[in-house]
Amino acid sequence: MDRAQLPLNALRAFEAAARHLNFTRAALELCVSQGAVSHQVAQLERRLGVTLFRRLPRGLALTDEGQALVPVLADAFDRVGATLDRYAGGRLQEALTVGVVGAFAAGWLLPRLEAFNRENPHIDLRIMTNNNRVDLAGEGLDLAIRYGDGAWHGTHAEPIMSAPLTPLCAPALATRLHNPASLIGETLLRSYRADEWTRWFEAAGAPCPPLRGPVFDNSVLTAHAAASGLGVALAPAVMFTRDLAAERLVRPFEAEVALGGYWLTRLHSRPDSPAMATFRAWMRRAADEPSTAI
Repeated sequence: MDRAQLPLNALRAFEAAARHLNFTRAALELCVSQGAVSHQVAQLERRLGVTLFRRLPRGLALTDEGQALVPVLADAFDRVGATLDRYAGGRLQEALTVGVVGAFAAGWLLPRLEAFNRENPHIDLRIMTNNNRVDLAGEGLDLAIRYGDGAWHGTHAEPIMSAPLTPLCAPALATRLHNPASLIGETLLRSYRADEWTRWFEAAGAPCPPLRGPVFDNSVLTAHAAASGLGVALAPAVMFTRDLAAERLVRPFEAEVALGGYWLTRLHSRPDSPAMATFRAWMRRAADEPSTAI
């Protein structure tokens, strides 16, 4: 049927009556008379040449033809309603889904989200955390913030900030750490990247002891375990400024090793939407601001 010929009022009346199975309740929802709803439905039935309802002594029952039409109309009206709901303050609300590695989400992004939302009320930002293993297309992500060297196949990567790794531990444990060699005999908490401690000891100029500590799949858990006194974490200090400022964690040594940084990524095949461009520009500005313990 030609769009210009779609009987929209009749379709609205039918859809409301189908949900309520009652013309009177449908009329109350649509703010019209019961007779108007009945007339619109009858008009639609004549136009389609089918019966959509069986009229019963106490209400209505959908025919097979009516049952087939209901889900199509419900989905169409829901989608129109959801789109109209995205307009606020005279501007379209644009959804933006960003995948974020857990340490960056908790240590850097979360404290700044209020500022982003205040500056960009037209963007419906949706944050999905991960442990750095992410499928942009499969997970329906517009952007992803990841840790690494920026070399991901089919992906455009924009550097956000460097994130060198350094030992972090509870204050009580730090009292017995005088130099990197003091770590021998301590529990060294590990990530799934097996060479991190080896590379740090090389940078610190000390031999790496046998590694037998627990393995965690993200830096947030590793740092939490360290703050609880379970061992020494090797993590990006820039993501734990609040814990360091509150002395839940301390940094016993200045030595650090740069094995990667944080990158804002998107698929090469993904067109850049206005919301994506706005978020990228905000990220660049926010990352350039002096780091403080928020």
